Amino acid sequence: MTHRVRTRAAQDVRPPAVLEGEDTETYATDASRYPGQAPPKVYLPLDEGHVAWVLARAEQLLTVGAQSSLTGGASPQGEAVLATSRMNAIGEISPGRIRVQPGVALVTLNETLAERGAFFPPTPTYDGAFVGGAVSTNAAGSATWKYGTTREWVEGLTLVLACGEVLELVRGQVHASPSRTFEVELTSGEVLELSVPTYVMPDVPKRSAGYHAAPGMDLVDLFIGSEGTLGVLTSILLRTLEGNPEHVAALVPCPSEAIGLEFVRRLRDSSRATWASQDPCGLDVRSVESMDRRAVELVVADGHDEAAGLSLPVGTELLLLVVLELPAGSDAEAMLEDYAGPEPVDSPLKRLLELLDEFELLDESELALPNDSARQAQLFAIREAVPLGVNHRVRDAKRDVDARIHKVGGDMIVPFEQFATAMKIYRREFVELRGLDLVVWGHISDGNVHPNVIPRDHACVEAGHEALLACGAALLELGGCPLSEHGVGRNPVKQALLRQLYGEEGLAQMRALKAVLDPAGNLARDVIFPWSPA
Repeated sequence: MTHRVRTRAAQDVRPPAVLEGEDTETYATDASRYPGQAPPKVYLPLDEGHVAWVLARAEQLLTVGAQSSLTGGASPQGEAVLATSRMNAIGEISPGRIRVQPGVALVTLNETLAERGAFFPPTPTYDGAFVGGAVSTNAAGSATWKYGTTREWVEGLTLVLACGEVLELVRGQVHASPSRTFEVELTSGEVLELSVPTYVMPDVPKRSAGYHAAPGMDLVDLFIGSEGTLGVLTSILLRTLEGNPEHVAALVPCPSEAIGLEFVRRLRDSSRATWASQDPCGLDVRSVESMDRRAVELVVADGHDEAAGLSLPVGTELLLLVVLELPAGSDAEAMLEDYAGPEPVDSPLKRLLELLDEFELLDESELALPNDSARQAQLFAIREAVPLGVNHRVRDAKRDVDARIHKVGGDMIVPFEQFATAMKIYRREFVELRGLDLVVWGHISDGNVHPNVIPRDHACVEAGHEALLACGAALLELGGCPLSEHGVGRNPVKQALLRQLYGEEGLAQMRALKAVLDPAGNLARDVIFPWSPA
């Protein structure tokens, strides 16, 4: 095992295509609508040679992909942009592995894999995002409960450092020394020493909260979740799974949050038992999504339940969307028909229906089988209607009330055992103490939800920021993390949450690490933390 790695010179260094003038205006902001400005130029590289040429120019640079960031991390602030959209080649594919450039969209990745009977499990909710962005933020989503975050599926990275040299990494080859350092030897013979920060990261399934830090960590992990501040990705080796399990979707209205949480706990416990025993009849839950009472009200008010042919029960306090995976070759229709018979045969679907019946949730639940993709899409659309409804209301308030209004939302996670307490904290800080209109939805199976504000005026925006910081501090006491899957970006509230998490010393250690690899602060300046010269 070694803690030293050598760089190499980039191949075929040459200038890429570039956009200037009005052609750069579409790059002015990302999906967060964080205030940005059209960049002076946009580079469109095809490979590492193009990227190295750009970095050799020693100018401030922001690397962007699909610009689907929800943190302002892909909103330019006067610097040039390096857009990876043309770096979209798919390379070698072998059983359990695929190599891609960072500009490959996740939907394209999984379509390519599906043709070969494989899939990439940790795809986040928005599959139009690029692989490079997913790696840069350690993206996660609903399936993290079973499959983990992007980090667990990255086997290797190739990136161009700020100095223009190329670093090739394969997981398992380079680990931090006992003194928590790495050494990067440049082609000139100069050795850069990277010190791993000493803060302790929260022990939760998802974290997108600054630089990864752990004793003996793999150097690959330093760059995953670094949000483009330490280098520019040019090639990514991913681990994949053979086969793409069919699944049943179940929309489950719960009359109380307590009943819903206990039902989710049973699903989690049963799934863990199935993974341990490999019982083909066991419950194998890929994900459970949740929508609180206010979220359900938005779905109904906007007519999404009616459009899906549903009538959600009045008084639904918690709405769950359960995704149950089935063993290969399963016949879900036969399982369902058999369940209605006098002596049903044991199966995963039978166990789900029995659990629903035990909690008196079966009659109101809606199932969509694997052969009914249209119905499954309708059920998933119910969940997606919640952030859509919030975004539309924020947009309308910005247009009709105050142009300063913008979205205020969190991305927070706690150990599932603390989830009920966390929900009480969200309601206390947003509703009881500040009188805000709060909507909470997210990935309940791993304890990660998104508390959001529907603002009446700009004062609600400011109060929402205060509530997020108060929640962040409170969740730390529960072993949670206030930054779970979207990253930090340039959002000042998220940067303040990061400061709460690691303190000024933790931020200083991150700055020092960046200064070694990017002493001029040219890469994604002010992303994750405000940049300051050494």
